Amino acid sequence: MSVTLDLSGRLVVVTGGTRGVGAGIARAFLRAGAEVVVCARRPPDTPVTAAGRRAHYRPLDLRDPAAVHGFFPQLAADHGPLDCLVNNAGGTPYRLLDQGGAERHARVVALNLLAPLTASLAAYEVMRQRPAGGSVIMIGSVSGTRPSPGTAAYGAAKAGLDHLARSMAVEWAPRVRVNTLVLGMVRTELAAVHYGDEAGVAAVGATVPLGRLAEPGEIGDACVFLASDRAAYLTGASLLVHGGGERPAFLDAATVNHPAPPDATKDT
Repeated sequence: MSVTLDLSGRLVVVTGGTRGVGAGIARAFLRAGAEVVVCARRPPDTPVTAAGRRAHYRPLDLRDPAAVHGFFPQLAADHGPLDCLVNNAGGTPYRLLDQGGAERHARVVALNLLAPLTASLAAYEVMRQRPAGGSVIMIGSVSGTRPSPGTAAYGAAKAGLDHLARSMAVEWAPRVRVNTLVLGMVRTELAAVHYGDEAGVAAVGATVPLGRLAEPGEIGDACVFLASDRAAYLTGASLLVHGGGERPAFLDAATVNHPAPPDATKDT
């Protein structure tokens, strides 16, 4: 049975929605019928479209609290009541802890934790006035659940973001629901930059139990579900969208050093 989630008439904001995962999320909401606003410091190279519809672009520097707090009231004046905020914007360069001072790492934390906090607070002031309330979705990462050498500040920020969402969910219930998507590796236009060529992307994907990286649209589909009435009783939840996670290294080591006997999988 096919289940279609219809978000027609709802307004969704996707931060960092002009490319990559954010654009995939925006397209999924467009396909579900929502009106979508994507915000970032720079406009998309090409408009974000899906199902014959286009997302609205609004410039916004999420690291500027004054701009963020002015953005959401203006948004409501221009487009109507806000139904859902997706805090997707973020990222980090690769930098070992001892290769940068605390100030550099603090900037990563500011973008990936403080900026979503600022945006959520500003959106809440708009949503709390609505009888129907609203939904906030944090885009987290498996980097916040396991060691992240080279991206330690990013992992720490994502761990904090998940905890922040759980606390928001308690404080803002029942008016506004707050949930987190904990992402694994996603295939975007930058995948080849991180993993080399297509062979490198495939090799990395092979480490995931489902055998591949996620597509941005699959992250978007999960967001649409969390924003929909089908998730009306979900708040303070962390939904793992990682294809089964990462295959533990000890399994490969055990297979090499102690291969299973030929009949190890046979029924007795």
